[in-house]
Amino acid sequence: MFEGSFLGDKERIDPQARLECGICWWVYDPEQGDELGQVAPGTPFAALPPHWTCPNCDSPQHKFMVIDGE
Repeated sequence: MFEGSFLGDKERIDPQARLECGICWWVYDPEQGDELGQVAPGTPFAALPPHWTCPNCDSPQHKFMVIDGE
């Protein structure tokens, strides 16, 4: 895995943490959610549905890196 990875363990991610796609650098911000993916604002990354992928490049969730938060 790479630096910043949550190592596939979503329980390690702070609910307020923002994560960045390691492929296209799109940022998932829980305060904003993902309108395209029908994810409501306030949804933490750990609560995303299993089928959710990056709305910009379709990368799977394990390609995301924590950029802030514990």
